[in-house]
Amino acid sequence: MWPILLHLLPASLYAALGLYCWRIRLVIPAATVPAALPHGVRLSLSVALITHGLALHVAIFPSAGMRFGFSLALSLMVWLAICFCWVETLYTRLDGLLAIALPAGVLTSILPVFFPATHDLLYANNPIFRVHLVIAMLAYSLFTLAMLHAMLMAIAARQLHHARLSNVFSSLPPLLTMEALLFRLIGIAFVLLTLTLVTGVMFSENLFGKLFRFDHKSIFTVISWLLFGVLLIGRHVRGWRGRIALRWTLAGFIALMLAYVGSRFVIEVLLQR
Repeated sequence: MWPILLHLLPASLYAALGLYCWRIRLVIPAATVPAALPHGVRLSLSVALITHGLALHVAIFPSAGMRFGFSLALSLMVWLAICFCWVETLYTRLDGLLAIALPAGVLTSILPVFFPATHDLLYANNPIFRVHLVIAMLAYSLFTLAMLHAMLMAIAARQLHHARLSNVFSSLPPLLTMEALLFRLIGIAFVLLTLTLVTGVMFSENLFGKLFRFDHKSIFTVISWLLFGVLLIGRHVRGWRGRIALRWTLAGFIALMLAYVGSRFVIEVLLQR
């Protein structure tokens, strides 16, 4: 019962904070929206992140070993993404992004309650594997945040195109500012994904005696790395933006999800193995 309550508490806090963010966007005029999150909201978000992190720690490290699965991976990714949001709110207003990220936090924080199936990580004590896992989760979380941010931009751009910008999006920063943040997120995440591949090669060489294992996880990770690499090159050389950037971001994110989360969902939920 205690682990379940640990997952429900952050979900409840995320839901309340999400309603607050949507209320700001739906009810309060853009001119009167505060420049920064109120201290009470920031404190509540801190409590939600702490309890969510504690729930993840209990689920991933139930004893001396380490367990993982698709629901825990999604929950950890979104938790880290909201942590990045919390840090960014110290410097800029991100209530629009939080309005999308917090509902994702509600869903993923309670996901392990309904899909508790996990598997033991056989190489959890290997230091190279631990570094690889940490970097991979950081990369996944930043790409998740970039995907949510790209969705927010796409909706705002569509409304601007049709000259009917609602109050929900009227207090967002200019699209060029949001676009700069998007590519900053993708650039940092791409560096982390590159390090994920490098540490994965090191781990494979150290444990299996070969540089690359041709499994679905490795193949989809490389595909995602190539897609995001092409996007960054296209941005630098051709000035890609708007729908082109969104399509490449979506394609790279889908490939990244298929690398681990998608395959574990099929194995754990559909095949129940």
